[in-house]
Amino acid sequence: MPETVQTPLALAGLSHHTADIAALEAFRFPDEEAFLRSARERFKGAMLLQTCNRVEVLVQGDPHTLSEFLQEQGRSGFFVLQGVDVPRHLLELASGVDSMIVGEDQILGQLRTALAASQRVGACSTIIELCINKAVHVGVQVRRRTLINKGAVSIGSAAVTLAENLLGSLKNRHILVVGSGEMGRLVAQALVAKDLTAIYVTNRTPERAELLARKIGGKAVSFRDLYRYIALSDVVISCTAAPHPVIHAEGIRKVMAERFWPLDEHPRHLILIDIAQPRDVEEEIRSIDGVHLFTIDDLREISDANLNSRRSEEERARRIIDEELDRCVRLLRRAASDESLAHLYTWAESIRVRERDRALHRLGREDERTVEVLDDLTRALTKKLLADVTTSIRSSAECGDVKTAEALVRAITRGELCFRNDE
Repeated sequence: MPETVQTPLALAGLSHHTADIAALEAFRFPDEEAFLRSARERFKGAMLLQTCNRVEVLVQGDPHTLSEFLQEQGRSGFFVLQGVDVPRHLLELASGVDSMIVGEDQILGQLRTALAASQRVGACSTIIELCINKAVHVGVQVRRRTLINKGAVSIGSAAVTLAENLLGSLKNRHILVVGSGEMGRLVAQALVAKDLTAIYVTNRTPERAELLARKIGGKAVSFRDLYRYIALSDVVISCTAAPHPVIHAEGIRKVMAERFWPLDEHPRHLILIDIAQPRDVEEEIRSIDGVHLFTIDDLREISDANLNSRRSEEERARRIIDEELDRCVRLLRRAASDESLAHLYTWAESIRVRERDRALHRLGREDERTVEVLDDLTRALTKKLLADVTTSIRSSAECGDVKTAEALVRAITRGELCFRNDE
């Protein structure tokens, strides 16, 4: 197994393994583009992955500089990975074995989205792109070759399972889904299989709520009527992408004041499940009589049960990851050798052009046909002369023998320097 990747790689952040939802929320970067623009000034490449269960920064650079950078951003308490541990972590992440809900598929789309965001602001590098594309490829292969995602639950469907466990059954219940993005879609899909009386969907963008409601046979409701439909519901599952709470204590107090049956001393129970990151529901709501608030942290029990049922599939997935890690490191080493090769080819191109121009000068003619023939000839010779050494440099780099790769480049380019000094 390769011990190094040659190209400096580092990854740092927080995840559900060591941090609760409050710590993750405090660690998040609200303005992702601003963060990436700042990161690209310090690193050759950078990517930010922010999900419900993790905030991680991947850079083409050294771990010490990454730690300093995050501390400058006001972050602390994060883990740091470097070298071969970085591609290993990315392969585990994409394969679903590092997820809170083992085998979930959503991470593949989240990795692609994070990569696209990095590319959009010009923060991505060839090495970062290679890492993520390879990780996604392996993640897909793991799901094809194992049963790790068979019947797997996402965070969204885990929230539905939690609601069902709390109520005993969702039959004849009224459910409100707040948010119609990817997570809202997963929640809604999980709810369709239940024998519900009504599924309401609301979103700040009415068209998105209507589209999702049509897909699941639910009812789209105006976001202005949010508290009215909370009052009508047994369970509210909130999963918007808002940067601040959308369900406030003041509104819930008014809702609960209306949920009394005659002669009851306490209001009818209301279950609020907040799976958004940052959180959608104000923490103060937890203290209101009759309200039961649950967050991502409360889904861990479902995660543990899910993990136990998939333990054998996880082991199979890890064997595939071990196989693919060696290939991934070789690809990274090969990509790293491209910098040396770029120097070599730039050097060779300058000689080619110089000698071509000398030949044209000696011929005393520069008609278009002559220039074209000499240009083609010198290009072909250069390509053939460098073919074998290019293969040797890449092979040496792939095997981790960077010194040999660099020595080959130096030997060739120094020879030219000596030649020029003798002239």
